Amino acid sequence: MARFRSLLASALLIVPAACGGPGSGPVDISVIGTEPDLSPIGLRRVPVAGYGVIAATRAGLVGFDAEGRLIPALAERWVVTDDAQGYIFRLRDGQWSDGSPIAAPDVAAALRRALAAARGNGLGPDLAGIRDVRVMARRVIEIDLDAPQPDLLSLLAQPELAVAVGARAQHHAGPMEIRRDHDHWFATLVPSSASGHALALRFQSAQDAVARFATGKADLVLGGTFGSLPLATRVAMARGNFQFDPVAGLFGLDIVAARGFLAEPANREAVAMAIDRDALASAFGVGGWSATTRIISAGLDGDSGAVGERWADQTLDQRRAVAASRVKAWKGAPVLVLALPDGPGADILFQRLRTDLAAIGITLTRAAPDEAADLALIDSVARYPRARWFLERLGCAAHPQVCNADGDASVQAAIHAGDANAAARLFAQAEAQITAANGFIPLARPLRWSLVRGTVSGFSLNPWGWHPLPPLAGAEASNPN
Repeated sequence: MARFRSLLASALLIVPAACGGPGSGPVDISVIGTEPDLSPIGLRRVPVAGYGVIAATRAGLVGFDAEGRLIPALAERWVVTDDAQGYIFRLRDGQWSDGSPIAAPDVAAALRRALAAARGNGLGPDLAGIRDVRVMARRVIEIDLDAPQPDLLSLLAQPELAVAVGARAQHHAGPMEIRRDHDHWFATLVPSSASGHALALRFQSAQDAVARFATGKADLVLGGTFGSLPLATRVAMARGNFQFDPVAGLFGLDIVAARGFLAEPANREAVAMAIDRDALASAFGVGGWSATTRIISAGLDGDSGAVGERWADQTLDQRRAVAASRVKAWKGAPVLVLALPDGPGADILFQRLRTDLAAIGITLTRAAPDEAADLALIDSVARYPRARWFLERLGCAAHPQVCNADGDASVQAAIHAGDANAAARLFAQAEAQITAANGFIPLARPLRWSLVRGTVSGFSLNPWGWHPLPPLAGAEASNPN
């Protein structure tokens, strides 16, 4: 690994400023991750690496621009009913890729299929309140809700809810055409769009993506996480190529087996108390990575501020003394198994956690393939930046291992509350209740990074952690009136 970093660092000092961009051929983009499967079956579980491809070829009712703001897509405009339980969309006058007109019956049927598929993945809790998708006129559909969902538009802009028609979902109305060209995917704006330049997309391992950037073959690397960060920090930071998205979400340890030492909430809390989060974040060498003990990212909509960081009145040594006393009171020396993904970032995380837990008398081991684990890492970006997203992810329906039924009840009461202040109080109450179960041990905010050359246009930081392709090709997006 040291030799790999040395070679990349040397290469970065001698490569040209860029190898692509407007007027000089396609923008060469390395995407960390596996290629998306564009078949109907594959679209049921879209890998994050493929979000840009799906969103570029299969438009949803709405989409995101480069900065993560909502823009029209299949729907040219929309209104919300007075009770906030209905969204009415007027579809644009356009065609599918086979030349047939975009019409409400086709869009409604495709959206129902996408909703049914998405309910089986991570979007399930967010979509539970959608009651029906109805056709109102040839170019008008309505989505009915059981309760107000102020973030419905953000959900509809997710790639999983992009739609296509045809027996094999082969006809779309997205802004780009993407085809295979030897070792990469070639993406171009469709003829009816504004003129722009092509994109050459390569789905690669993090090591290969960073190497291509360092040797001047890639203009842009997308899809970086904490796990791949160490591969890039020593070769790109000095050039100012790093860009970190301001994402919120869950990054921490999930209790996947509440047995043995972890059967008791107080013992699970002991594990949480032992961790030196600031040292963990510092070990990655990136300033500003926010450590936290809260299950909700601070400062989001729905966060009243009533719940603060845990153990704020105790030093790390004091916390560890309390935690060690609980370990000592338990029968035997606890041994916990942690499941982590592969990658140098995960290696750093494991070493830090093993040291922290050893300080209170717990032995931490790393799960081998197919080995049952007690703990597992969650690294998930919020689909919308509100307290509700976090609390529903840790509710009993989505997180049955360790949950709090009273917390679930408080979340539901907040969703149906009559005013914002009452909802904020109930969400704070739910956070306190779910936190007390200690079923999830937060460590920090998720970390998402890209490598970007100065000549690349159309790239902006956004709160979603993935980047739409049309702006990178020079397309201009418009916001609704």
